[in-house]
Amino acid sequence: MRSLRTSLLPPELGADFRKIWPAAIISNLGDGAMLAAGPLLVASITREPAAVGAAAFVQQLPWLLFALFSGALVDRLDRRLMIVAADLFRAVVLGALGIAVLLDSSPLWAVYAALFLLGTAETLADNASGALLVSAVPKDQLGKANARLFATGTVLQQLGGPPIGALLFAVGAGVPLVFDAVTFAAAAALIARVTVRPAPPDGSPRTALWAEVREGIRWLWAHAGVRTLACSILVMNVTFCAAFATWVLYARERLALSETQFGLLVSVGAIGGVLGMPVYHLLEPRVGSLTLLRAGLVVETTVHLILALTRSPWVAGATMAVFGVHAVVWGIVSTTARQLATPEPLMGRVNSVYLLASVGGAAIGAALGGVLAQQYGLAAPFAIAFAAMVLMTAVAWRPLRHVSVRQVAAAD
Repeated sequence: MRSLRTSLLPPELGADFRKIWPAAIISNLGDGAMLAAGPLLVASITREPAAVGAAAFVQQLPWLLFALFSGALVDRLDRRLMIVAADLFRAVVLGALGIAVLLDSSPLWAVYAALFLLGTAETLADNASGALLVSAVPKDQLGKANARLFATGTVLQQLGGPPIGALLFAVGAGVPLVFDAVTFAAAAALIARVTVRPAPPDGSPRTALWAEVREGIRWLWAHAGVRTLACSILVMNVTFCAAFATWVLYARERLALSETQFGLLVSVGAIGGVLGMPVYHLLEPRVGSLTLLRAGLVVETTVHLILALTRSPWVAGATMAVFGVHAVVWGIVSTTARQLATPEPLMGRVNSVYLLASVGGAAIGAALGGVLAQQYGLAAPFAIAFAAMVLMTAVAWRPLRHVSVRQVAAAD
């Protein structure tokens, strides 16, 4: 048991990672439950594809509005306390909504309002979490730390959490919301014990918040590797989230799955995600991050094509398992390269620009996906995403040569 614990949490990752990783595990389990229960809740109120897709857009809208300013605040304030406050706020919002749902007093507008508040807190928590990790873990160990965070996040959000969410939803529509609230409160308690503290002020005068935001944008755009990653994730998330905005309806009506089977379908991608961490450790030193990222473009393009054509839940499940490997490997490589390249005082702002591209792209895709599905059918967003990914792969293929964990680290 001791050797297993040492293997999962080697001493070189640092004592603070022993609190950060369990906190991520707990909150990811709650988020995974909501990954299945959230769409089921909205679908129980309305069956309109556009309204279902709008729920995802509402939660991601704060990234379009506040992400850049959240990043600037992360570089100004105590990152640890920001995560604790954001997690506690989300616990309160989810607990209140869960009780309202259990009391049958939750109209669609109230669900949308809660999702907007949750998304707003998420802009602060996610920006601060990425910056806190860089302060808490030695730079030469960031790849290992990110591999563990991505692997367990994928497993719990897609494998462990969704079946729990679907089962809890069957007990009561508000139960999974209360469950997620408890996980956020527990995660906040763990992060509060992290010992990393902000660096003392250097005595230089504080500039305006918007000026600091512009500094982060300029730095990212001037760095060829990080700029390529940001542009790539923007397009990838627009296409992916447009296709998956009405995933719950696709599973019900095109694949003929029950609510519990839908939770299992969401989970199956984690089967590939479990393999993502060892695949990264095996392949990155041998083939390099450029090959892994280019292969990821091909995998994601192929996933859309298969899902546009199939009506078999077995084919869809196998496709999502392969996608799970790609998602974890891409996330580890791109995150580690970005963290190694970014100066620590700019970490929050640069991270916020990247997350704006990532989650903002997801918000745009979610808004488009519901409309496309309602107008042209549930398979149409996948077909359109396939065509867009073919074009993006051709455009990004050569510029991705600027991206390498080793090259970016050397250029820092």
